[in-house]
Amino acid sequence: MRATILHADLDAFYASVEQLLAPSLRGKPIAVGGGVVLAASYEAKAFGVHGGMPARQARELCPALIFVGGHFEEYQRLGDAAMKVIGDFTPLVERISIDEAFADVAGCTHLFGSPPEIGKAIRQRVRAELGLAISVGVARTKHLAKIASQVAKPDGLAVVDPDIELDFLHHLPVELMWGVGPVTKARLAEIGVLTIGQLAKTPGGSLERLLGSAAGDKLAALAWNCDPREIKTSRQAQSAGAQSAIGRKLAEESVFRPTLLHLADRIGSRLRAKSRSGRTVTVRVRFAKLNSVTRSVTLDAPISATVILAELAEELVRAILAEHPDEKIISLLAISVSHLEKHWDLELEFPLGLRDEPRRPGTKMGMARLAADRAVDKIRNRFGWDAIGYGQVALGMYRSVPDEFRKLAERDL
Repeated sequence: MRATILHADLDAFYASVEQLLAPSLRGKPIAVGGGVVLAASYEAKAFGVHGGMPARQARELCPALIFVGGHFEEYQRLGDAAMKVIGDFTPLVERISIDEAFADVAGCTHLFGSPPEIGKAIRQRVRAELGLAISVGVARTKHLAKIASQVAKPDGLAVVDPDIELDFLHHLPVELMWGVGPVTKARLAEIGVLTIGQLAKTPGGSLERLLGSAAGDKLAALAWNCDPREIKTSRQAQSAGAQSAIGRKLAEESVFRPTLLHLADRIGSRLRAKSRSGRTVTVRVRFAKLNSVTRSVTLDAPISATVILAELAEELVRAILAEHPDEKIISLLAISVSHLEKHWDLELEFPLGLRDEPRRPGTKMGMARLAADRAVDKIRNRFGWDAIGYGQVALGMYRSVPDEFRKLAERDL
């Protein structure tokens, strides 16, 4: 029952790297990106600027905002270097993104001191060796350690003693919880739940009606710090996804169709590169008022072909828009593929004249589409991503997030 789990998170990582590379930017509000803010410095966040925000809106909030391009190789190099520092203290490290990781230090306190001392040493080394600030939370569970690192920001260390866990947790705002985004936060606010303590005291039936059975039960358990998850040193993604913040655009085919094709292209190429395929396709549409709707379909056979994925996603988006005729503006589109399989067996299908035959991977058309994708993959591997692509995507400017950013998240698939 000791607090031996650490969560380490590099502060405003992308923006901090840009300020490290260009000292003239230090202390100034900067945003990484172009048409959309990919990351913001703390100076920019003070004005309300955040990732995913359209550049025009960001400039309205912060007229002095400086936009910079991304140094993606530096992000990867420095992120890897920070993880290596953590790995010098314990082999039990679970990296969950390019700039954050969990670590279990229970077995190395005899070498490096108590967990708080190890957290302090990690922070000192990252600052001295890399010139970056990293915040560390120390707690008994992963969920509480992650919350503690958020409380510690910027550039701090927060230690939660097991004897005061609930006292520490229950006065914090509910949005600090893992899994509580803007929509869930708004729904909880409707029933007067603003803090984690209020959530913990909310009857389970109320949460189930509001959020659904699975989400309600999960958040209720986390609100009481019930989190049995252990550190997983080797982690393989169970899904592959991509999203595009498109500002405020009309919910029209000319907008969502090329955007979905680009997202499907990114996801399909990642799946094929890892010889993986998935059975469940999920789409998410966020409307102008930040309310999101999600729909999914599960297939008989796993897919990885770009056009098949794009067509399925388009059908789901059309269904969502038909169910919400009053929503005329969309601000974000997302696709994910789950129930992944590796080295799957493709079952050949006879042509039976079924309406969905072009989307079935075992039909003649399905195999032709996959073969075309693999040819595209070979060309891109040799000549680069921009050497070939789908016309709707190549001619449209829907690539709000540079490909280099997406590649930073592809390593664990």
